[in-house]
Amino acid sequence: MVADASGDHWLWLRDPTPGTPLAAIVPLDNDFSTRMASLMRFHRRLFGREPGPPPRGWPLSAYRLARLHRMLRALDMRQDGATYREIAAELGREDDAKLPATEWKVSAGRSFVIRLVRDATAMMNGGYRKLLRIR
Repeated sequence: MVADASGDHWLWLRDPTPGTPLAAIVPLDNDFSTRMASLMRFHRRLFGREPGPPPRGWPLSAYRLARLHRMLRALDMRQDGATYREIAAELGREDDAKLPATEWKVSAGRSFVIRLVRDATAMMNGGYRKLLRIR
């Protein structure tokens, strides 16, 4: 790891022998732009220049961080056997959670919790990589 005030650089060195020239292997995949932006920042830092700020979208907004936190809480609860109503109550949707069954089925609170659990499950199954992509 190379520390940097504007964002640390994490490297995997195949041959960490001092003095050995470095080379970068960049896969031509959906993350190519993100990988190149990161590589260019590291290149500037390596040669003593200012790496510049991370690309727009890398630092997660307060809203996205809060949603990710709610997603993790909802997924943890669901995997521990909690119902959608219990999750809704825990996440501050007590009024929705207390609705009669017929109203609960079409409530915004129920839809909110189901979306959180669905999106958290997708993240758990590999979707977390999207967090690193430049938006």
